[in-house]
Amino acid sequence: MTRPWIAAAAALTLAMSGLSTPAAAQAAAPHAASAAASTPTTNATTDQAAKADAVAQASGFKIRPVDDAWRAALPRNAEAATQAYLDRLPADVQAKSAAYWEGGYWMQLWNLLLGLAIAAAFLAGRRAARLRDWAQRVGRGAVRRDMLFAGAYLGLSELISLPLSLYQGWWREQAYGMSTQTVVAWFGEWLMATSISVVLGGLALGGLYALIRRAGERWWIWGTAAGMGLMTLMVALAPVFIEPLFNTYKPVEDGPLKRAVLQMAHAVSVPADDVYVFDASRQTTRISANVSGLFGSAAVRLNDNLLRRTSEPEVRAVMGHELGHYVMNHIPKTLALMTLVLAAGFFIAQAALQSLLDRFAHRTGVRRVDDVAGLPLLLSVFSVFFALATPINNTITRTQETEADRFGLALSHEPHGFAEAQLRLVEYRKADPGAVEEFVFFHHPSTRHRILDAMRYREAMNLP
Repeated sequence: MTRPWIAAAAALTLAMSGLSTPAAAQAAAPHAASAAASTPTTNATTDQAAKADAVAQASGFKIRPVDDAWRAALPRNAEAATQAYLDRLPADVQAKSAAYWEGGYWMQLWNLLLGLAIAAAFLAGRRAARLRDWAQRVGRGAVRRDMLFAGAYLGLSELISLPLSLYQGWWREQAYGMSTQTVVAWFGEWLMATSISVVLGGLALGGLYALIRRAGERWWIWGTAAGMGLMTLMVALAPVFIEPLFNTYKPVEDGPLKRAVLQMAHAVSVPADDVYVFDASRQTTRISANVSGLFGSAAVRLNDNLLRRTSEPEVRAVMGHELGHYVMNHIPKTLALMTLVLAAGFFIAQAALQSLLDRFAHRTGVRRVDDVAGLPLLLSVFSVFFALATPINNTITRTQETEADRFGLALSHEPHGFAEAQLRLVEYRKADPGAVEEFVFFHHPSTRHRILDAMRYREAMNLP
């Protein structure tokens, strides 16, 4: 709640992986089709599946194993084949997955409420005004004062929130068998991430208040432009300067898998000359991958869990999806759509802030919108707005994930590999939610919908 600028940029970076390309999606579609036709394809062998399942079972996540004969015997009907895949998930696995995912809804609420409570505590008794006066004495200048105040407020808020962060980021992940970190290692990364957020957040919010003073009532327009500029900058720079602070990136060893991924990338004009692996197993058992880059650059990256826990067809299917994000320009499109959402948030904040300040001035000692001591109130308005906008933001992301799924299927020609990978994601994502639940809370399509797309592709292309 306390870092809307940094959190928005981080969300874009992690969820969409900094993907862009000058090619339009329509122009890329023929390349995807030709690549699928020319790239050798294989189904997972029994040995590969057994190896992947052994690693998965060691992490406490068990999917009923199958072989190529099972896949070949699947019904041709896409709905029936999808149900056959979902039937491989034991009841206890689905129950554990649903409990974890649904618990995340409550975590969103508790984080929002805690942030609002921290803001209220700072505003009550004129604590924020006294913190501003301290920042004025130390900073000796409006911009330096505002940056110092913002950094101090963000840092104190993170410190107060540490118990909830520890529960959510470490204890809960340990309880569900997904964290591989010691609490000391987790705290070290939390401290580094918090320090980065405090510094960048202080700079960004100090700049925002400079805009507010200069632009007057139209500050929300300039604030939107500055916010989107910052988010774009973070998406471009985070993979290069921030993410390597938490993980080590190195080239994947030469071999058939690396050549297959690069072949797919080159087939759709993604300017990548290597494939990188990073050591996510230091933190988690989750599988993931991304294709990061803006302004004509691209880095194809996957985590070591994906290499250890999955077969080559699964890796190809996952990387086809990630390349789809890049080719279809999803990061620029998301930034454009987020401009509208952010503009609405700034406009509402501008409309509500002055009346809220007038109403509570006797308690807070803050009367002007351009007074940085009102930052807790500004962030509270933003937090409530973005909480209410969750279905909108999720729909934007979910729509693009569906597009990338379908692009990846055409590129990789691996419907079974894609379906197997989706089963593994049930480790932390509810498999079969209701329609309203998926619309409100899911930033990716549900497992059922994603496997159904794969089986429809299999049925249409008459694949085994």
